[in-house]
Amino acid sequence: MNDTVIEGQVRIPSGCAISGIFSRSGKRFSGESIIRSIEVMHDRSNGLGGGFAGYGIYPEYKDYYAFHIFYDTLKAKRDCEEFLERHFDIINLSKIPTTKVKEITNEPLIWRYFVLPLPTKLSESQLTEEEFVVKSVFRINTDIEGAYIFSSGKNMGVFKAVGFPEDVGRFYRLDEYEGYCFTAHGRYPTNTPGWWGGAHPFALLDYSIVHNGEISSYDANRRAIEMYGYKCTLQTDTEVITYIFDYLHRKVGLTLGEIASVVAAPFWQTIGQMDAPERERHEYLRNMFASQLITGPFSILVGFSGGLMALNDRLKLRSMVVGQKDDMVYMASEESAIRIIEPDLDWIRSPRGGEAVIVTLDKNASEV
Repeated sequence: MNDTVIEGQVRIPSGCAISGIFSRSGKRFSGESIIRSIEVMHDRSNGLGGGFAGYGIYPEYKDYYAFHIFYDTLKAKRDCEEFLERHFDIINLSKIPTTKVKEITNEPLIWRYFVLPLPTKLSESQLTEEEFVVKSVFRINTDIEGAYIFSSGKNMGVFKAVGFPEDVGRFYRLDEYEGYCFTAHGRYPTNTPGWWGGAHPFALLDYSIVHNGEISSYDANRRAIEMYGYKCTLQTDTEVITYIFDYLHRKVGLTLGEIASVVAAPFWQTIGQMDAPERERHEYLRNMFASQLITGPFSILVGFSGGLMALNDRLKLRSMVVGQKDDMVYMASEESAIRIIEPDLDWIRSPRGGEAVIVTLDKNASEV
């Protein structure tokens, strides 16, 4: 009997791959780079999900919300468009351009809409513009069968599917887009289904998440976040991370550094050894936002307008490396995914567990 373990014939326990590229100067670059980066980590995925998020990709429509929507049926499309016409001014709508790729099959109808809330509807709602958009997204995703808004931010967009990420990138013709930031994900689902809506990134407004790992606290996190009006409809644990960031950053007003101290909070023993001001701050965050603590192994990239954040769980049970060359910052599960794009880095390192790495556009950079 041959007991030899051959690479590629066993499950990879740290599977899923993530990668991100960010230009501090706001220089726009082609999506081809992020495809090359995620393709290097092909064996960390199993073909059940891949996707990308790009920022700065719609400069001509940067003041409008870009809705990317999957439709299972023409009826779902009609029902969704009737809702949009009642609540939004639709500036432009079209199919999202794709190219036939033999590895990508069973694709839904994929459409894109650039919209703004109708002033009368916004006034009647007594909501902020962003909250009006969020509630509209959840209404469509929960009430219109077969319609899923999977991207809803300004000057950004998510592109995802069932397949290996490099095939997904070519399917969406990502090399034809330019932006100042791209993130990517190759999926290896362990306990959730592989379907188009369940692929990463997950997004709400301009927040997007790609995630490697597993959230053991998902049920507690989901119940807590749904108390604030969020609806977890996409059948995967990663979705809840997006809503936690939206809630803590947009609604509560915590900084991204403070959010890192909530979702990947230091242990109480560690907090007890801190100096008084820092100890009091961490005690407040842990007590006030205990239900937003995420447990289990994870490494995530959080995209947002004008920035990118990398974060590991506090025990660093998933890999993450960060490197820089001039104004370009690279984040990935493996160093190889960075070196394939930029072999001559100024520096590269592996962040500690619970240590947030946050990069933003330079003050002189214009977010196009």
